[in-house]
Amino acid sequence: MTSPYLVTIGETMGLLTAEQPGPLAHVASMGLGMGGSESNVAIGIQRLGGTAIWCGRTGTDSLGTLVRREIRAEGVTVRAVEDPGAPTGLMMKERRTAAKQKVSYYRAGSAGSRLSPEDVDPGLIQGAAVLHVTGITPALSPSAAKTIRSAIDVARSAGVTVSFDLNYRSNLWTAAEATRSYQEIIPLVDIVFAGDEEAALAVGPAADPADLARLLVDLGPAEAIIKLGTKGTVAVIDGQLYHQPAVPIDPVDTVGAGDAFVAGYLAELMAGKAPAERLELAVQTGAFACLAYGDWEGLPTRAELSLLSQSESVTR
Repeated sequence: MTSPYLVTIGETMGLLTAEQPGPLAHVASMGLGMGGSESNVAIGIQRLGGTAIWCGRTGTDSLGTLVRREIRAEGVTVRAVEDPGAPTGLMMKERRTAAKQKVSYYRAGSAGSRLSPEDVDPGLIQGAAVLHVTGITPALSPSAAKTIRSAIDVARSAGVTVSFDLNYRSNLWTAAEATRSYQEIIPLVDIVFAGDEEAALAVGPAADPADLARLLVDLGPAEAIIKLGTKGTVAVIDGQLYHQPAVPIDPVDTVGAGDAFVAGYLAELMAGKAPAERLELAVQTGAFACLAYGDWEGLPTRAELSLLSQSESVTR
């Protein structure tokens, strides 16, 4: 890589999505795709004009082929181990009502859960501008947790910025287990992203989101960004408090919005932009991702961002 790039590590799975609302037992057809928090961020970086590498582990099955092909098709460099001894993980989206979704995961014993430190080239991390990891991967297995800790250690030794999104998944581990992991990882990173409830798992309850951000920074990071959905974001960056309102939209699918937010922030970070500009793009990309169905399909290019404020419904 000759330009500044982001490297991220995690599990990307096959994705089955109900094509109409209703109980899954009565759904006539499912759409097939793929998704994963870390690869979503990598794709978001690429669409915004940046450069990203996704590292992971897939099966040698058809879902693994789908995952690797789709991520490569978005311009992301894929460094994935193909594991003949385990299947690619699968997730399923059920649209129980037009407004409510349920996501189920089938990832126990998956190839992604067998991720190990040897699967990731230290040189990729040492040459990166940013290492981005999430709290999902440490929850998959002891070897996956060891992989993330090893990657962070390599990045810290090389002076590479480390970004960490808590991304709590209650189906993967208990709140107490997540809290212990967060409190071990957060002091080692430079940037931490969290929803307000996720942040409270790490630092305990607080009166408002700004206090949560301050408590996260007290653990060691220079930057703590609290994602608040329709209320925008609050951040403490290098000791200064920032507020950024959300972009008003009529969402159709909010899954993946947090990853889009992170991609927007980190893209501007790598471009050398000031904190206020990073947060502005973050809420824009987060909003844009909610305007299309899918985990990552609605991620915008920079040329498309103006559509959020365009009054005309048709562009000619």
